Amino acid sequence: MENAFTRLIEPCDNNLLATIIRAALTEFKANKPGTVYYDDSTNHLYELFQAERSRYYVAILNDKVVGGAGIYPTRGLEATTCELVKMYLSPEARGKGLATLLMNCCLEAAKANKFEKVYIETMPELTIAVPMYEKFGFTYLNGPLGDSGHNGCNLWMLKELDIKN
Repeated sequence: MENAFTRLIEPCDNNLLATIIRAALTEFKANKPGTVYYDDSTNHLYELFQAERSRYYVAILNDKVVGGAGIYPTRGLEATTCELVKMYLSPEARGKGLATLLMNCCLEAAKANKFEKVYIETMPELTIAVPMYEKFGFTYLNGPLGDSGHNGCNLWMLKELDIKN
């Protein structure tokens, strides 16, 4: 892998991450109402991820912010379940192992924060992300959990964490 790593989000990351997220949704034709594309919190990720038991990791490739992903204790979920949120990479970052790196960071953070399950809301348009979620052991649900406010998503998945390790 090229010079790639992750770090926790910083205030200076907000604008660039919002741009990356919205560009990816536009690229995959998933920039529709009821998604993070229109969610104001997308502009304020640093502030959002100051919530207790939340973490957001920024992917860096060759000294450039190229995406990120986080876990969040979404309203309405059981206390033992967090949501994997806002996992997006810019086109030049894809295929380099960064999505796996981000996912592993998020799953480890979920375990460290005493979550037993990780929930995802996504869309079939996100043709790169959905197979990756399957590869990581997320299974499909028949409907949404919690109250994310993102009614534009129509795929819901859940992963049980191995919390013994």
